[in-house]
Amino acid sequence: MLATGYQALAARPASFHALLTGGATAYAHVPFLVFAAPFIIVRNTVRRERFENNNPIGVAVATMIAGFWSLMSGTAVIVLLRAFELV
Repeated sequence: MLATGYQALAARPASFHALLTGGATAYAHVPFLVFAAPFIIVRNTVRRERFENNNPIGVAVATMIAGFWSLMSGTAVIVLLRAFELV
C-alpha cells in the first residue's frame, strides 16, 4: 500500500534512488523504504525477468529475501504496538 500510494502521489514508482541524493532527503526516505522495499525488490525482479532471460534461482532468491524482509518489518511493527500497549 505504501509503494502504490507513493506512486499515486508522486506520479513515479518508488525506488531506492532517493538514497543516492544524500542529505536530509535520503534520511527522510529511510523509514518509507524499510516498509516499501519488499515490494520494490519483487517489482524490479519481475521487470528484469520480463526483459531478460535470467535464471529462476535468482527470482526465487529475490522473492525469499523480499518475503523475509516483509515478515521482519511486520514483526517489528507488532513489537512496537505491544510495547505501547496498543495491541
